[in-house]
Amino acid sequence: MPTSAELQERIRTALPGAEVTVDDLTGGGDHFRAEVVSDRFEGLSRIQQHKLVYDVFGAEIGGAIHALSIKTSTPGATP
Repeated sequence: MPTSAELQERIRTALPGAEVTVDDLTGGGDHFRAEVVSDRFEGLSRIQQHKLVYDVFGAEIGGAIHALSIKTSTPGATP
């Protein structure tokens, strides 16, 4: 099972300069919440932003990573 730290590092590698926080919601290594702030999201819809993050994990979503909740924003965006 992947760890929060592993997922966090993979997102940071795919989106250089991003601020990333990943939490394991159940402690079982298969349900995660990720918060990602990246200038790469500028001009993209929320769906496009989330797809960029989901694409980091490909087929692992629904497999080893059973659930991944994502919150995305751009630097300086109001929450």
